[in-house]
Amino acid sequence: MIEIQGLVKRFDEIVAVDGIDLHIHSGEVLALLGPNGAGKTTTVRMLSAILKPTAGSAHVAGYDVASQGREVRRRVGVLTEAPGLYLRMSGYEYLRFFGEAYGMPAAQIRAQIELLAEHFKIADVLERRLGEYSKGMAQKIALVRTLLHEPPVLLLDEPTSAMDPASARLVRDAILQMRASDRTIIVCTHNLPEAEELADRIAIIRRGKIVAAGTAAELKSRLLGPPLMELRLPEPIHNGIVPLVARFAPIEAVGETWVRYRAPEPAQVNPPLLRALLEARIPVVTLGEVPRSLEAVYLRVVEEGAV
Repeated sequence: MIEIQGLVKRFDEIVAVDGIDLHIHSGEVLALLGPNGAGKTTTVRMLSAILKPTAGSAHVAGYDVASQGREVRRRVGVLTEAPGLYLRMSGYEYLRFFGEAYGMPAAQIRAQIELLAEHFKIADVLERRLGEYSKGMAQKIALVRTLLHEPPVLLLDEPTSAMDPASARLVRDAILQMRASDRTIIVCTHNLPEAEELADRIAIIRRGKIVAAGTAAELKSRLLGPPLMELRLPEPIHNGIVPLVARFAPIEAVGETWVRYRAPEPAQVNPPLLRALLEARIPVVTLGEVPRSLEAVYLRVVEEGAV
């Protein structure tokens, strides 16, 4: 659905995007992560045919962003971090205006506004002027505008910013539902738990280049090492336990009642280890993977330049 090859954008001497390659399939969510100024917004603007690439190519839903901008814009829904609401309009007038700009029939506009406003719980404020909306309500109306013409591609920049936890949960659930309906979605966010929850794949951009890409599990394994397992026992560790565990995997750390070890292939290491513990009459309270955050991956890539 989105094909990017060698995409470059220069502003005079500044290279904002420097040779990006990405392929995003129908029904897939990609989280595009990176610090401010890394090139995320410039990339989104090129994909929405607002900016023309300096070099390389990008196709959205089969259309070239440089030469077929009108067709691209009909097929994308863009939510920017600053949505630019028309504050003197009511919510309904604002959405109707954009529906008409998309060339939608009046009946379809009404139906879509009612459906989406009900879903995002803003039906009771549509008659109020946008200048009276809270930040969270304004973000919701901008999201409804983005979805109004039912685009197959969504480009969402900080979709849950300024929202309370309940509203943010509502939006995340909506994104997951839209993925199931074969929409292709790029989410730019600084909310790393949100990115990990929503995204099938993650791409991290640094100084205009994609420096790491893959699933969250792939990135953790590549940049943080093999999974770290923790074995917890009901009693303090005695001398025989550590050598026993070390027969199966490298020991990482030992606590009063726990042992941590690296397991590149947990399915091959954990079952025989548990059998050995059982045969040695050593009771086990829990055995599981120590959680590793996407934040650790992100900080290593962005701050240390790891790839």
